[in-house]
Amino acid sequence: MAARHPIARGLAALCIIVVLIFIGVLGLTYGTRGRLSAALGIGGKVAVVEVSGVITDSEDVVEALKTLEDAPSVKAVVIRVDSPGGGVAPSQEIYDAITKLRASKPVVASLGGVAASGGYYIASACDAIVANPGTITGSIGVIMEMGNVQELLQKIGIQPEVLKSGEYKDMGSFTRPLTDQERALFQQMLDSVHTQFINAVATGRKMDPAKIRQLADGRIYSGEQAKAIGLVDDLGGLRDAITLAGSRGGIAGEPTVSHATPGKEPWWWRMLFNNLAPSGWFPLRPMLGLQLLYGGPFPR
Repeated sequence: MAARHPIARGLAALCIIVVLIFIGVLGLTYGTRGRLSAALGIGGKVAVVEVSGVITDSEDVVEALKTLEDAPSVKAVVIRVDSPGGGVAPSQEIYDAITKLRASKPVVASLGGVAASGGYYIASACDAIVANPGTITGSIGVIMEMGNVQELLQKIGIQPEVLKSGEYKDMGSFTRPLTDQERALFQQMLDSVHTQFINAVATGRKMDPAKIRQLADGRIYSGEQAKAIGLVDDLGGLRDAITLAGSRGGIAGEPTVSHATPGKEPWWWRMLFNNLAPSGWFPLRPMLGLQLLYGGPFPR
């Protein structure tokens, strides 16, 4: 039995050393305001998910959010929105994915140069919204655009022929003007989606739908104006949003930042469409049907 005492004493000393190291690291972590924990990756992570350009698809962003929902090392998420909006359905799908993510960890929106219409729709699902004072935001409304080239076709000698099985099957055709009945049907659909938009913002922001409806006439606001009317919580940039998310996620000090960048559209798509808005060529964007989209102007 006596021969075991040196081993026991060695194990005890080792345990004491480990405890002291742990206490020392913990002390340094708080003493350096979290910088040590960030360097060692032990203080918890804040993941940043980017939503940029015209929103035409939700699959990549939704998949990224689902992955972060199941990641134990990620304590909070920042949704970096720099988008004029886009399609109704993909905006709603991203909104729903953020709502599900909020059940397990805090989510903060960071608004870049523009986060309007569908971009704001997405942001409103978050626990808090941080915008730059000059961010273009708001534009709570729905738009559908269509053209009528009937006279042009007549001038060049083209006569369209349409066969259909229902009265309204070619509703919105660019070869003829809308009828009064068709215009009314389109307006009913737009009003329905507009109400969905208002209710989604009211739910996410915990505001009275009647109050949101007063603000939801399609107008845009600066980030500073949006804060004054309750559409934004704080003014600041991406770093401020990350700090806020880390604090809400229980991270002491400076958090480790992980950028979970969803898949991007091909470069030629971004060049032709997503990057045209600031140039004033936004009417050339691809037809997206019913849209939650702000089309300009974009101040410089």
